[in-house]
Amino acid sequence: MTDPPAISLSDRQRRILRLVVEEYVTTGQPVGSRRLVEGAGLTISSSTVRYELAELEESGLLTHPHTSAGRIPTDSGYRSYVDSLLSERSPRSEHLPLDLSTAQNEVAEALEATTEILAGVTHLLALASAPSLETTAVRHVEVLLLQPQVVLVVLITSAGEVSKRVCAFSGTVDSGLVSWAREYLNERLEGHTLGPRLLREALDDPALTTSERAFLAVLRPALEEKTGRGDERVFVGGAATLLDSTRGSELDACRSLLSVLERRAATLELLRASIEQRRPYVRVGEELANPALAGVSLVGARYGLAHRPLGTVSLLGPIRMDYEKAIGAVRAAAQELSRFAEEVYEE
Repeated sequence: MTDPPAISLSDRQRRILRLVVEEYVTTGQPVGSRRLVEGAGLTISSSTVRYELAELEESGLLTHPHTSAGRIPTDSGYRSYVDSLLSERSPRSEHLPLDLSTAQNEVAEALEATTEILAGVTHLLALASAPSLETTAVRHVEVLLLQPQVVLVVLITSAGEVSKRVCAFSGTVDSGLVSWAREYLNERLEGHTLGPRLLREALDDPALTTSERAFLAVLRPALEEKTGRGDERVFVGGAATLLDSTRGSELDACRSLLSVLERRAATLELLRASIEQRRPYVRVGEELANPALAGVSLVGARYGLAHRPLGTVSLLGPIRMDYEKAIGAVRAAAQELSRFAEEVYEE
């Protein structure tokens, strides 16, 4: 989805819009001209402020609920405000008490720690997508004979990810083939990223004997299922406390968000757009293209190596959120995860 065209505003209108958004985010109450002049330190008259508020409302950036004289931002108003934050030359990164040195090269542990800290700092729902196994090298393949007709395949990556699958054979397994397969698969796969081409070359090698090829054919699903998107995992922080920090009309939006997150495919779709963006990424309300999330915003950033994105870290919550803090937090988290990845992943 492309960003909607920006509405042309004067510097004064941009400042007033920013003040309205920030005041409304803080208080949850409609913002009037008197509050802007007295509380925000504007050096223009109340009548001028009222005029500019009316202009911003005419442009669709503000609205006023019921008969209230105060204004609140519309989705377009939040969008314009967020665009100004994202375009700042010296964007602020939020300080995160995040120490990934204790993760000991385990990506899962690093992502769990990141989402927990992000949710705690922002009081929003934090999500982080794990790298696909295709993006990391194979450290070791273990092939073990569990029972006469059952073999266990264990795949360990350089990022500390471990996957296991039990493979059943129709007859008694030759223990010599088990030992051979362990040695052969490590020789062919170790140190390489696990992609379809690599597997084809290893498993369909014409030099293999008929019995070797037949044995690997049974093991093949244990390796092939890790080369697509089926291995994608999402780590979530703050789900248990999201509703505790939400009030009023925003409760329904948060309940819808938690309902969507129960559907794995929908969750992954939410996060994939962020990995295509070089800079922090924000989607407001209807921009998420999911009717159930009309009252929700997403702030995301990708992490990874210099020339290879690995995953995304995101915050989701009510549209009335502290966007400056959220953008700074995901930026800081993505930077920390990227530094962690540089130490863990093999180029």
